[in-house]
Amino acid sequence: MMSNQAKYDSLRTTFESFIYEDFHYSVENGEFFAVFDFVLGVRHFDRSEAERRNLQQITFHPCFKIPARSFYHWNDNPKPLLDNIIFHIGMIELISYWKIACPKQVIIKPFALDGEQIKWWKKLYFNGLGEFFYVNGIKTSLNEFMTITSNTSFRPERSVVEKSPANNNGLLHEQTLIPVGGGKDSVVTLELLRNRISAIPLIINPRGATNDCVAAAGYTEEQTAIIKRTLDPTMLKMNAEGYLNGHTPFSAMLAFYTVLLGFATKSKYIALSNESSANEPTVPDTEINHQYSKSVAFENDFRYYVKKYIDADIQYFSFLRPLNELQIARFFSRAKDYHKVFRSCNAGSKTDSWCGKCPKCLFTWLALSPFLKRSELTDIFGKDLLKDNDLRPILDQLDGSVEVKPFECVGTVGEVRACVNKILQTDENLSDTILDGVAKTDDMTVEDYVAQYDEGNNLPEMFKNIMKEALDG
Repeated sequence: MMSNQAKYDSLRTTFESFIYEDFHYSVENGEFFAVFDFVLGVRHFDRSEAERRNLQQITFHPCFKIPARSFYHWNDNPKPLLDNIIFHIGMIELISYWKIACPKQVIIKPFALDGEQIKWWKKLYFNGLGEFFYVNGIKTSLNEFMTITSNTSFRPERSVVEKSPANNNGLLHEQTLIPVGGGKDSVVTLELLRNRISAIPLIINPRGATNDCVAAAGYTEEQTAIIKRTLDPTMLKMNAEGYLNGHTPFSAMLAFYTVLLGFATKSKYIALSNESSANEPTVPDTEINHQYSKSVAFENDFRYYVKKYIDADIQYFSFLRPLNELQIARFFSRAKDYHKVFRSCNAGSKTDSWCGKCPKCLFTWLALSPFLKRSELTDIFGKDLLKDNDLRPILDQLDGSVEVKPFECVGTVGEVRACVNKILQTDENLSDTILDGVAKTDDMTVEDYVAQYDEGNNLPEMFKNIMKEALDG
């Protein structure tokens, strides 16, 4: 069987370029629709060789639509501004299609990119694909993995950007957009903000957990912004046929969509729910982080890029950045209305269930264990995860007993050890569980973590005050 490194090298020989051809969008009866045109280009083989190998360029047309809502103001936004934002959504969407064959050359046709932009996008693509390269055993480098060129001189009208909200032309209001993913983190953001500010929840590709969490917060479907994103079926077919596949930076994609919805809803603030724990690498002593696009490093880069190349006034930040996973879990433990409807399990996302077998399930259990009774956790997950000895290898990954953490959105090794230590101290019924025989470690305690506050955040003053009031409450 061909190794993924050999497949990577072979595909890069066969497919010489990935082309971002164009984008198109329209608004009809209040519904926004956009589609992108991508091309995976093959090398110039002679005709007989091309026919023998059945080689031809492949096109992809991913799209998305935003169902009509009364709070959208599409016509209030200048067309060049919308052009610019949709173009940038295409720039982040293309990475899912590029990774199929990883061609050396990426050609951007709709708009020109300057040198700083090209450097910025290469950094995002490379770091965002760190897990993809690592898991597939592909060795490459930031300089080698791709080149980006744009063969046009056309740029968005800079004057439009300069005249936008930074100069008070009224595009944005004191309103907040809150992306909701159906897990505990966005629930905490919703709970802490919904009664204090004007907010609109945002869901990409709704499912039971996202809808139920928004409903539990008191929002109707008509009060919720929704994006329905559709992958190109050709990509899915190629994935099934054995082309390269793996993790892409979903949160970076979400970031660009939130800018579009920020202007559509006239929301000045975009409040994400990424915590300080997301900054820890998945592979120790490397830059490889499953949660790279949730990290403060990406957040800072994104804020800089949006301010310089899209708009100077819209404020993208993570409301939960001052907190760690255990502080979030403590807040969530008090939000009883959500305990039956939230879901943090990727494996069970399609059926809105807890699989009870994955790192996300076990980590969520452990994070909540200092604040909820074991019986309450069993009620949430449908079984007692501590009694499933098949989870012991996952515990070893979570608590640092093995070198590499799970490639999932989970907390830090220290947080897991603090939770395990707490259970060992307080639970006397641990025989024949995954903690049977586990020794207490000399690490920070749950109480130590609960007392923390990470100053490395981008919260506007109003949101800092809300957070500190909540922590003091």
